[in-house]
Amino acid sequence: MKDPYETLGVQRTADEAAIRAAYRKLAKKHHPDVNPDKPDAAARFGEISSAYELLSDKDKRARFDRGEIDADGNEVHQQRQYYRDTAGHEHYEPAGGFSQEDLEAFLAQAFGQGGRRSDWGATGRPMPGRDMQYSLTVSFVDAAVGTTRRLTLPDGKTLDVRIPAGTEDGHVLRLRGQGGPGFNGAPAGDALIEITVAPDPRFHRDGDDIVTDVPVTLKEAVLGAALEVPTIHGPVKLSIPAGSGTGTRLRLRGKGIRHGHQFVQLQVVVPPGNEPELAEFLKTWTPKVSFNPRSGS
Repeated sequence: MKDPYETLGVQRTADEAAIRAAYRKLAKKHHPDVNPDKPDAAARFGEISSAYELLSDKDKRARFDRGEIDADGNEVHQQRQYYRDTAGHEHYEPAGGFSQEDLEAFLAQAFGQGGRRSDWGATGRPMPGRDMQYSLTVSFVDAAVGTTRRLTLPDGKTLDVRIPAGTEDGHVLRLRGQGGPGFNGAPAGDALIEITVAPDPRFHRDGDDIVTDVPVTLKEAVLGAALEVPTIHGPVKLSIPAGSGTGTRLRLRGKGIRHGHQFVQLQVVVPPGNEPELAEFLKTWTPKVSFNPRSGS
């Protein structure tokens, strides 16, 4: 994978807010649900998600910046570093800032309390696991009605993430005990999963209400009609009253998020091309009620 900074289009000095904003913008633009006609959208979206996953984790980002891991999170071979203490004994210190104390604590966890050397002393203390940060993009409909999505972590482990109904863009879900492992009996950290909601061209959210624009023909607007319109719960039949115009708002009760409603806004569309009969009729037609749509009277 190429440089994650280049993938997100940010500088190496970018702060967390700038990285998050860049990710959300790109995720919404390249999400496969928004680009069904682009076969490479899924691959591009995967690159964006992987780049954000690395840069949103402070430890991983620092290690990448120091050259300890590559853009895929794989370890980069480091030259061993040695030093001598005042007693003349040679010690090994791994490159990249992993201290002797951290190493001993890790070995204590790996081999158990009984396997610790007596001179480790305080290094056998309990150490809670780190919280791990991940990102997950869901469709507008899935976020609105709720769903469960499977998240595959870099180490191959999977988490089934329950997305509550009404989840908003940028919301962070916490999965207790699904983060880094604890040491010496301490609890594991948590998994913090930031949700990005992909836009849907059919719907717009207003609190727990859903707003959608539905185009209608001039005939349907004047005479009325029964149309099928999309909702987050599936298509439904909607009666268009006669004499409707652009901006007419119709409510579908209970078809929003949780206890919200869906509002359908009509957009009258004039047919393309020439309609000589319609043009001839309008030349001689005089409305019974005179009004000027530009003045609102």
